[in-house]
Amino acid sequence: MKVTFNATGEVVVITGGAQGIGAALAVAVNAAGGTAVVFDVASPPAGVEHLKVDVADRSVVEDAVADVIEQYGRIDGLVAGAAVQPRSPVLELDAASWTRTLQVNLDGVVWACQAVVPHMVARRSGSVVVFTSGMASTGFPGAAAYAASKAALVAFAKTLAAEVAGERVRVNVVAPGVIDTEQFRGANAGTDRAHWEDTIGIGDPEDVVGPLLFLLSDAAAMTGSTLTRERAFAKLTSFVE
Repeated sequence: MKVTFNATGEVVVITGGAQGIGAALAVAVNAAGGTAVVFDVASPPAGVEHLKVDVADRSVVEDAVADVIEQYGRIDGLVAGAAVQPRSPVLELDAASWTRTLQVNLDGVVWACQAVVPHMVARRSGSVVVFTSGMASTGFPGAAAYAASKAALVAFAKTLAAEVAGERVRVNVVAPGVIDTEQFRGANAGTDRAHWEDTIGIGDPEDVVGPLLFLLSDAAAMTGSTLTRERAFAKLTSFVE
């Protein structure tokens, strides 16, 4: 079964969309006829609209959302993917690194939702997607701040979903699995990468685009759900006739 998405006239804000999954999604949204607007401190792929935004700064996020509303008059989707993933053992974790991780990974999602969702509520239409990680439930050596932020996001997203369900605004969570992005490569050098390759496998950013487009679309009549990608497709090919 082949699936296509039509995003003509729709506007999707993607935080952290300069690279990785967010960048792949931005390209796909534009290809489907929509307009992707990336909020990031770095520049996204050529042809993708970009506002330089540090999501940890609430006022900057609010101003950027106001700019999008002024230009397009609507925001149909919010994909809150901005994140940092420093590594440090818990007993060596410094306050600045801990705080910055929570500010970007958790606070940044809250600020984006607070700025965007009221516009969706006013139109009684919209979809929000946030990202969690398997580390949120299992932990991982050296990733305490990242894992904690991703665990908190699940509770936040499910709470927001319950609060705005009556307004026909959907909020869902994606656990994309291990994806070969610049951030992943920086956080999982050496033996860590080999571990992932030998167990669940490493996927590509494009592997997550389809599920994200689905959750952004009207076909996803669901909210407060977590969509999990457990294994890379390459690890399952031996089971396919």
